[in-house]
Amino acid sequence: MEEAEGVVKHVVLAKFKEEMTDDQIDQLIKGYADLVNHVEPMKSFHWGKDVSAENMHQGFTHVFESTFESTKGVAEYVAHPAHVDFANKFLASTEKVVVIDYKPTTVRS
Repeated sequence: MEEAEGVVKHVVLAKFKEEMTDDQIDQLIKGYADLVNHVEPMKSFHWGKDVSAENMHQGFTHVFESTFESTKGVAEYVAHPAHVDFANKFLASTEKVVVIDYKPTTVRS
């Protein structure tokens, strides 16, 4: 196994509040995706909705993943005014959130 040299994945699991409409959620997702254009250390952004048949999602419906070149880049992102502004709106719209940052490890056979 080999740990990626500097790459860090920032993963957010979210359950939006019941009163949030699909349109409101879509607008939040667009705002999240737009951060990649304003926060230099953020290299990519992906998102999706839970499609698991295992029913172990614990109510979380959406997953968001951003890629950074280092833990320093994640710290810069967290403190960036565009992220702070977005995070305040995002968190006010969610019932619960989990955030995990990890360095991916490649398993070679």
